[in-house]
Amino acid sequence: MAYRRAQNAAQPLSDEEALTAKLNLLDELIVQDILLAKAKQLKLEIGQTDLDNAVASTRKNVPDDAFQQELQRRGLTPADLREGLRREMLAQKVIAQEVTAKIVVADREVADFFAANRAQFNVPEESYRLAQIVVTPVRDAQVTNRNGDDATTPQEALAKTQMLMERLKAGASFQETAAAFSEDPATAPRGGDLGFVPISRLRQAPPSLRNAVLNKEPGSISVVSENGGYTILLVVAHEMAGQRDPSMPAIREQITQALRGRKEQLLRTAYLAAARNDAKVVNYLARRLVESQGNPPSLPVPSRGTERTP
Repeated sequence: MAYRRAQNAAQPLSDEEALTAKLNLLDELIVQDILLAKAKQLKLEIGQTDLDNAVASTRKNVPDDAFQQELQRRGLTPADLREGLRREMLAQKVIAQEVTAKIVVADREVADFFAANRAQFNVPEESYRLAQIVVTPVRDAQVTNRNGDDATTPQEALAKTQMLMERLKAGASFQETAAAFSEDPATAPRGGDLGFVPISRLRQAPPSLRNAVLNKEPGSISVVSENGGYTILLVVAHEMAGQRDPSMPAIREQITQALRGRKEQLLRTAYLAAARNDAKVVNYLARRLVESQGNPPSLPVPSRGTERTP
């Protein structure tokens, strides 16, 4: 079901590409199953209202006929979609409780970060701090975002950009969304952060980009379209020239969030690695592909191609 939900029938894949996609997805599902087992231990659940809202969000601004056609094209039922969303939300809830909620940034860490990066907080000219989410209309050679998500056509790029904007409008973290979905290998790992861009450079930028930034208030989000691709730009801050320090609330918050983001990425990776070590996982699909030297396995594969014991 998960593969049908993710695949794009308009972009047929070779046997090797399809198996690679299935292996990647299977690895994600293994991690998700482990997190769902953790959720059961922690007695976490997703409320019906929250799930109803998530389902409604997936079909927002999509006519009912078009929504039903898309489900039919992917061989899914509304119940399949609902269950998939429930699993994703429950896995995210485990991470939020077990990782995000436990992150603490001490005052000493803020002071040490500033001391080591003092020059970074000296703004020589008026600048805008920006963050971006990039969506390309072609298949990328290497996908570095957390979800392995990649739009491969102009149509997919438009649909993905619309989906991301809906998430952001609903209150999703820009940093987390960029890390999970942005197709720019340079900025996706750091939550889309572009740092401070001097106003002199912005004035030399193409009009569409310049207009998306100049005179915009911090927190403003704009979509810039070029050659079938899209860049979602966030104005994080607008700074005049001068030296900043942690006595300024905005600077303290900026450093705190940067340190929190680093810790969250590290602890999330460590938590998932530890959880996987604690579970016995046998990936039959991967094993048979190795044994057959990459040929599609002919023997029946157990459900999801794995066996897992918590």
